[in-house]
Amino acid sequence: MKRALAILAGLVVVAGVLVYLFRGPLAVRAYEAGIRRAVGVSTLDSLPDGLSVAFCGTGAPLPDPDRAGPCTAIIAGGRVILVDAGEGAARNLGLMGIPAGKVERILLTHFHSDHIDGIGPVMLQRWVNNSATAPLTLMGPSGVEDIAAGFNAAYARDAGYRVAHHGAALVPPSGYGVAPLAFPPPDESAVILDEGGLKVTAFRVNHSPVEPALGYRFDYKGRCVTVSGDTSLSPVLVRVAAGCDLLVHEGLQPRLTRIVGRAAAEKGNRALAKVMADIESYHAAPEAVADEAADAGVKALAFTHVIPPLLVPGLDQAFLGDARSRFSGPVWIARDGDLVSLPAAGGMERTRAGRM
Repeated sequence: MKRALAILAGLVVVAGVLVYLFRGPLAVRAYEAGIRRAVGVSTLDSLPDGLSVAFCGTGAPLPDPDRAGPCTAIIAGGRVILVDAGEGAARNLGLMGIPAGKVERILLTHFHSDHIDGIGPVMLQRWVNNSATAPLTLMGPSGVEDIAAGFNAAYARDAGYRVAHHGAALVPPSGYGVAPLAFPPPDESAVILDEGGLKVTAFRVNHSPVEPALGYRFDYKGRCVTVSGDTSLSPVLVRVAAGCDLLVHEGLQPRLTRIVGRAAAEKGNRALAKVMADIESYHAAPEAVADEAADAGVKALAFTHVIPPLLVPGLDQAFLGDARSRFSGPVWIARDGDLVSLPAAGGMERTRAGRM
């Protein structure tokens, strides 16, 4: 018995040595197999007809290793519309198996830097990967023209290099950049898109002193999703979101941001301490959002734009506070890579997408 165990142990050691010696070729073989499975596979192909929500960025400006900047992808009948495109949005779309070439347009909620600083990579990947012949539509309230002009100018030299690298047939110059499509900020709410069975309603929210700041409601085949954008409590949102299947809402937990503020003050970082105090006035606490969700009669509530970063395991409950006791439907903190499907036939499914 001892001899058999010794032989087995020896074989294990030999196998380990062989794996170590040939780890390079083995890794290449594994990489090749993985790439063959991944290339050309799209998460969109597996979605049921109806509305889906892909969380391509659930973070905020404070550094968070697990969350990209604000980005919520709404998928309706194969159409992909982004609400905001923060830093890391394009990367996460790729990891989630959502081709950037399928992005039809970006809707901006407002012009804070963390909601727009990922536009460049999205527009470039959408152009090159789809041989797009027209720019990506960038929709938002008046002022979106300036945002588009800035990105087009900043990436203009790079665009010339891409055409030179790959040729105009693959990378048509006419497809470069973003094309602004401004709409008048509604007094309260207004339909800004109604085609192919998809209706998008823009509505005002309170993110003062940012003006205007918007949220969006999406209706498709009897299903509805409302995305709040950045806002403190908003009676308009409650009215517009009424009866929706899912409310995607920003969230800030004051008990946690005050910890950050006190630590900053102790270290002499007066700027960070003041920011932590100021942001309470223009964001919403999860408990109060749960009250709004109940008033609106929505069926489920997901938090995004999470402030502050939840860097310690177990902080989820501290972030939510007693939100779950105030709202009877499902309540959760969204993570980058989460995918929610709302089939036209009914029901809701929560999964993870791609390699996230």
